[in-house]
Amino acid sequence: MKLKVLVDNNTLTDRYFRGEPGISFFIEDRSKKILFDVGYSGLFLENAFKMGIDLLETDFVVLSHGHLDHTWGLDPLVRLITEAKIEGIDAKTPTLVAHPDAFLPRKVGGLGEIGPLISEEEISRHFEMALSRGPFWLTDRLVFLGEIERSNDFEAKIPLGKILAEEGEKDDFLMDDSALAFRSAEGLVIVSGCSHSGICNIIEQATRVFGERRILDVVGGFHLLNPPERQMIETLRYFERAQPREIHACHCTDLASKVALAGVANLKEVGVGLDLEYESNGRRRTPQQASGYSNK
Repeated sequence: MKLKVLVDNNTLTDRYFRGEPGISFFIEDRSKKILFDVGYSGLFLENAFKMGIDLLETDFVVLSHGHLDHTWGLDPLVRLITEAKIEGIDAKTPTLVAHPDAFLPRKVGGLGEIGPLISEEEISRHFEMALSRGPFWLTDRLVFLGEIERSNDFEAKIPLGKILAEEGEKDDFLMDDSALAFRSAEGLVIVSGCSHSGICNIIEQATRVFGERRILDVVGGFHLLNPPERQMIETLRYFERAQPREIHACHCTDLASKVALAGVANLKEVGVGLDLEYESNGRRRTPQQASGYSNK
């Protein structure tokens, strides 16, 4: 599996891309091409173009959850695909994979909408839809984990705003927050968006789905932004026990949390332009990653 960071809050030194508060990863496994989250704007399109990535060949668009910094790039993506078809340019119709709640309206504070700006009905006119509460397999080694079981008592306990569900408005505990998991020969690679459901809960779900306890890497947002003291302590204990070979914490992970994580795990830098590759013998750095930037 190959993973390229199209959007993150940070950019890598000597890699001339732009960042924004959000996430978008481009993933390839076997013949399938997957866009994981689309950031806050159309910036992922610009960065993908500079990286030589043809997003018109995308097989799956996966949404980690329904927040604006992961979904508001949907409109530019729809425009890209629609314009290509109008011009007679080959363009696949991707399958959109997400939890069924990802398109529900949500708000926080005085903001009227922090969920997707495109409704489920509207987006279904442009994509094949695969909304699933259970695991959804993208390839025989890569899976969307579906609704994450909240199996511990120190994560995902604080709601963030309100969500408008069928039963009416209620506290939003981000039940739609999910992730991807990949099985390599040397353990699992977990790819998260924001981890509102809890990064430890997510890892546990991945180990249950695959029946595998070895963790090769965890890439993405850990949702550790000035976390409660107990959550931080228990998260550090969890990573000490899990012993991942390395972790790539980014996006919604603050500096203090990264410093703490670095004390118990092999923390690596993340930013727009980072290339990761996971093979049958584990992970190796690609020439693109080594050029102008050292991730030692």
